[in-house]
Amino acid sequence: MNAFDAAFMAQAIRLAERGLYTTHPNPRVGAVIVNGDRVVGRGFHLKAGEGHAEANALDEAGAEARGATVYCTIEPCSFVGRTPSCAQSLIDAGVARVVVAMQDPHHGNAGRGFEMLRAAGIRVDYPMMESSARMLNPGHVRRFECGLPFVRLKLAMTADGKTALANGESRWITGEAARRDVQKLRARSSALVTGVQTIIDDDPSLTVRAGELGVERADISAGIARPIVILDPELRIPPDAGVLANDNAVVACLEDPANGVTLDCEKMILPSDGARRIDLGALLERLAQMECNEVLFECGATLAGAMIEQHLVDELVLYVAPAVFGADGRSLLNLAKIDSMEQRVDFEIAEVRHIGNDIRLTYVPKPR
Repeated sequence: MNAFDAAFMAQAIRLAERGLYTTHPNPRVGAVIVNGDRVVGRGFHLKAGEGHAEANALDEAGAEARGATVYCTIEPCSFVGRTPSCAQSLIDAGVARVVVAMQDPHHGNAGRGFEMLRAAGIRVDYPMMESSARMLNPGHVRRFECGLPFVRLKLAMTADGKTALANGESRWITGEAARRDVQKLRARSSALVTGVQTIIDDDPSLTVRAGELGVERADISAGIARPIVILDPELRIPPDAGVLANDNAVVACLEDPANGVTLDCEKMILPSDGARRIDLGALLERLAQMECNEVLFECGATLAGAMIEQHLVDELVLYVAPAVFGADGRSLLNLAKIDSMEQRVDFEIAEVRHIGNDIRLTYVPKPR
């Protein structure tokens, strides 16, 4: 593999990015077919149930796929699911070589696609630009490698670390550009999670709004049925909460809520952590079973603090507004007291960006 290969794999990765907000629960995949030094086919996966990247590229290439080299961002699928096997389609098309960025961790694939291609006499080269390919699909990778979704925690604060005034008022800390940016975080997620106190305090809708996304095919992304999970162990959610009007709302509670309230909505019964709170690990396992790849937590200080203390956050996205609320404002996180520096939770800065008049800081956990 050489610079020639790298250039075409980079094209495939850029194509895969076009499905960033629409492919749930499938991974984002791009493919480029090259015959000689000419690109004869390009494709990316748009949404579940429609053509995979390789199939779309083969359709464009037609007969020119024979003897060509195919660049794929992930191992071609070996099995028939909602669509035919891409490995078999490449074999049938008579391609000569397949260059792949990463092996597919899906239990039904996991090297079988490579085996099919090689058994048919097709040269397979991988990995190439693997880290970039894995970054495209952190949830797909984590779900099949670890049995858990990729968890992203979104928070917003003032320059002095506050999330609301002392009376609870918090709209709006950040500007319009930052709020539109949050729409993209929601759109790339398979599920949204919040706590009941956030619903009581703010009555958010937690929807993906096509008109605010500013991306191609925003209507497809907004139409995906993402569960909106409200953690409410004792069923304290107001019956008139706006989120309950959404068909995707799911109230996660304990099996025997203390107040005996019943709600006419979908419920998710989860075990307690022993203190009448929902076991957050069990919640994430359930979401992975529901084919949720990336999960976005938009929640208050208590739930956010618990997620961080339990080391369940894979990425922390923090929006910082150029304002101060003063000493009486509500703090960003409720964390247990620690007595030594060894007990602290450390993060590394992955990215710093201006979003309008605000700053977006992206952190990842520091290896323990």
